[in-house]
Amino acid sequence: MTDYLLKMKMDLELKGYSPLTLKTYLEHLKRFSDFYNKSPELLGDSEIREYLHYCITKRKLSESTVNTSYSALRFFYEITLERDWNIKKLFRRKEPKKLPVVLSKEEIKSIFDSIDNLKHKVILMTIYAAGLRLSEVIKLTLDDIDSKNMQIYIRAGKCKKDRYTILSKYNLDILREYWIRYKPKHFLFEGQYEGSHITARSVQGIFIKAKNKCGIKKKASVHTLRHSFATHLLENGNDICYIQRLLGHASISSTTVYLHIRRVDLLNIESPLDAL
Repeated sequence: MTDYLLKMKMDLELKGYSPLTLKTYLEHLKRFSDFYNKSPELLGDSEIREYLHYCITKRKLSESTVNTSYSALRFFYEITLERDWNIKKLFRRKEPKKLPVVLSKEEIKSIFDSIDNLKHKVILMTIYAAGLRLSEVIKLTLDDIDSKNMQIYIRAGKCKKDRYTILSKYNLDILREYWIRYKPKHFLFEGQYEGSHITARSVQGIFIKAKNKCGIKKKASVHTLRHSFATHLLENGNDICYIQRLLGHASISSTTVYLHIRRVDLLNIESPLDAL
């Protein structure tokens, strides 16, 4: 690893960035350097503008990917090199405001019913029942299941924040059945090797296989179960502020997106055309 990458790596680690973000930022910086075949320490505003324009017009990269590259370069120049970042010349792209995909309750039930493997079924059920992120469910330990208070303790979730979320009665019952059969020792959902947890890739594979088996055509992923959890809570009349806490959102604005994807037929709203 070159000197400039080592410097940036140390700064990212000192600021507590996640291993995934660290890896991604370093990759973007290296691509920028390779584009000019020069150390980025020798490059400036005009080269950054030209490179980002190339990523947009020639490589046809998505808004989110270009913005990640922007963030990586900004970190390197502002933090690692301690240079000024000219915001007027170097700006982020506006990303489209897309609504998340949500599965109906019937679709989710069909996914659960299609899975014969108890462990696989329990993992997906726990994500949906508690509104968990994929990174959170794979790291759950036995101690995180608080059956006395009917809650699940999420350790170091997004932005390294701890929180509690709900533990449903049915989820607890099937977790007990799972524990009797599999006898996990530390991680609730153990991986292939002793002392490890199941991988995110494995859980994604479980979900995609079940979704395809049910013939569901929506572009859904494991994270869709979390979106569905929030949406179904809203449809059941739960307060959005409580949902925000269960999801671990820092801002209520992140949670209000689910207001836009509730089923219209449940709102009892009549079109003015029907009243003519």
